[in-house]
Amino acid sequence: MGRKYLLDSNVVIDYMAELYPRKTLTWLNKIINQEIITSVITKIEVLSYDPDKGDNYEILVEFFDAATILNLTEDVVAKTIEIRQKSRIKLPDAVIAASAILNNLALITRNVRDFQKIDDLILINPLSLPDNS
Repeated sequence: MGRKYLLDSNVVIDYMAELYPRKTLTWLNKIINQEIITSVITKIEVLSYDPDKGDNYEILVEFFDAATILNLTEDVVAKTIEIRQKSRIKLPDAVIAASAILNNLALITRNVRDFQKIDDLILINPLSLPDNS
């Protein structure tokens, strides 16, 4: 697998809950087994829910412990500002997009519409995989 991927928050949540069809789960397993890459925003969003809601919280913590977390850097901040000036998307989404672009990663997200106006961002909807994935 030559391309690397950044997982959006909704993908992590749906993957961990096994909400995807078998084909999508198999494809995501290959990516996650190679390297888990997320933004610090994804970690914050996913782990911010109430940890008393069940046993999944510890599994999610372990998932992020095993991941490469892309933190805020001055380059990400500058790219986020540029994206927000051009696209007017929500701040968390702009940080995630900037992180993907600057690290040459394709963004896997269910919310393609939120990101589609951003130049140079490669988007993959895990629910719209081609048959040869």
